[in-house]
Amino acid sequence: MNSTPIAPDGNWRPQPAPFTPNALPSRRRLGQPRLLIVGCGDIGVRIVARLRDRFRIFGTIANRTSADAVRAAGAVPLLLDLDRRSKESRISALARRVIILAPTSPHGRRDARARRLLRMLRYVPSAKMLYLSTSGVYGDRGGAWTDESTAPTPVSERAQRRLDAESLLRASRWRAAVLRVPGIYGPGRLPIERLRRAVPVLLPGQDVITNHIHADDLARACIAALFRAAPTRTYNVVDDSELYVGQYLDRVADRIGLSRPPRVSWDELRAAAGDQRVSFLRESRRLKNVRMKRELRLRLQYSDVDAGLAAMDEAAATRSTKQA
Repeated sequence: MNSTPIAPDGNWRPQPAPFTPNALPSRRRLGQPRLLIVGCGDIGVRIVARLRDRFRIFGTIANRTSADAVRAAGAVPLLLDLDRRSKESRISALARRVIILAPTSPHGRRDARARRLLRMLRYVPSAKMLYLSTSGVYGDRGGAWTDESTAPTPVSERAQRRLDAESLLRASRWRAAVLRVPGIYGPGRLPIERLRRAVPVLLPGQDVITNHIHADDLARACIAALFRAAPTRTYNVVDDSELYVGQYLDRVADRIGLSRPPRVSWDELRAAAGDQRVSFLRESRRLKNVRMKRELRLRLQYSDVDAGLAAMDEAAATRSTKQA
């Protein structure tokens, strides 16, 4: 692989040019390399749209309703249920490059889906595997800065399953690289219903730090990692925002014209919603993205939440103008 990316004008750029997935050259030819995306939902479709000229892509889906979107993006949809043993032959020997976007098993501290997936791929010569995990594996950091060298201390069972899958896939012959991802936002991924229901958030003095990444930047990070991530290496994929949960919801509410959520104390919120529904508010951390920028050479398209929300406003305005 040539380590120097191609610029949009077709000229070669010297190091340290950022990785720009949209500038990859088209390679439509017989014998295209194959890519398998396990759990090809919204992020998977965004990846497919950017890589369909370079790879023959297969995207697994959990139900047939997603097939049209995957096919329209440029991939071959494959129905696959990771909770059923009978489907194990569907993806055997399909591709030597794999991106795992599928959610974990619904219960327990071990991820049965990751184990089943490895069994499905046991006859495939390994080349590259990426696994999308969660920044929740770090647990509560009391708002402290957190990089990839921080020891994981997951609190929720979901985060424990993610860490289990990370360890399993990294230790396998695939030697998977891991992307740890915080809250994803973007078109169709905003907490609009929560704002409409006026679900309260914590008072400023009790609120927690939240981290974000725009859906398009996450797709671009996956592409950069497909070419540049080191085996078994972990990367925080996060923008440059430093927001509390209440600040984030206020910004979204202001952008879409809804009322800001009410502020309450921790005891009031727990009494109203229950411990399980507010468990994520027990965790506060600031994620560092230095490794993502330095090693994957990814330049964020939306450096923070304000930039991402502003771009959505502009896109909506553009659509309204065209319709008029």
